[in-house]
Amino acid sequence: MSPHVLILGGTTEARRLAAALAARPGFRVTTSLAGRVTRPGALDGEVRVGGFGGPDGLAAWLREESVDAVVDATHPFAATITANAATATAAARVPLLVLRRPGWEPGPGDQWHPVPSLDAAAAVLPGLGRRVFLTTGRLGLAAFAGLTELRFVVRSVEPPEPPLPPHTDVLAARGPFTVADETALLREHRVDVLVTKDSGGAATSAKLTAARDLGLPVVVVRRPPLPEGITALSDVPAVLERLDEALGRPC
Repeated sequence: MSPHVLILGGTTEARRLAAALAARPGFRVTTSLAGRVTRPGALDGEVRVGGFGGPDGLAAWLREESVDAVVDATHPFAATITANAATATAAARVPLLVLRRPGWEPGPGDQWHPVPSLDAAAAVLPGLGRRVFLTTGRLGLAAFAGLTELRFVVRSVEPPEPPLPPHTDVLAARGPFTVADETALLREHRVDVLVTKDSGGAATSAKLTAARDLGLPVVVVRRPPLPEGITALSDVPAVLERLDEALGRPC
C-alpha cells in the first residue's frame, strides 16, 4: 500500500513539500488547510479544508485515513495546531515531523526589540513611536486596540478581524514586496516604528531591510516554543530524508 502523508499546510514550504512528495511514485499526499484564506493557490495531491475538531478529531482522522506520517508545515505562530498535532500523532502512533523555516536574525544597524507576545509588543510601542506599521497578520489585533494615541497602518490579504485600534488604515495587498515597495510605504505613511512576527524567510523580509535603511525601531514578536520533545527541520530536503527514515524507505 502507498504511504499516506498528511501535510498541515498554509505556507510556501508546505506547498513545496506537497509538490516534491506528489512527484514521487507510490505516495499519497493530503494537504490540510485551515480555511482562513478564501482563495488558496493550487496544491499538488489531495486537499482538505477545515479543522479536525481538536486533537481527538485529528487522531481519529489519521486512523480512518490510514495516515503513515504527518508533517506540520504550518506558520511558525500556529501554536495550537502544532500542539494538537503532537497530541494526536502520539495517540494514533504516527510519526510527526515539523517543518519550520529559520527565523530572522538581526544584523548591523538593526534596532530590534524582541518581545514574547503581541500583548508585550503593544506594551512597548508607546515608548518607541507614534505611527506604527503593524504586520502581525489579521488576527490578534485586539492586543493593540487600547492604544488610542497611536496611528496604525495594517496590511492584510484578508480583512482584519475586529477590534482594531481606533486610528487604523487598512491596506489590502498580497506580497511578496520589494525593499523599494516597503521603503515607499514607510515614507508615505510617515511610519516611525515597525511591528512584526518572526515569520522568517525571504518573502516578507524586505520590510526589515527598509526599516534598517530608514533607521526605524522594529518590535519583533518571538516564536512560541515547540511542544516538548519536538524539534524542527528547516527545509524540504531535510523533511524528505527524515520521512524516508520514518517510513523505512531507501534514501
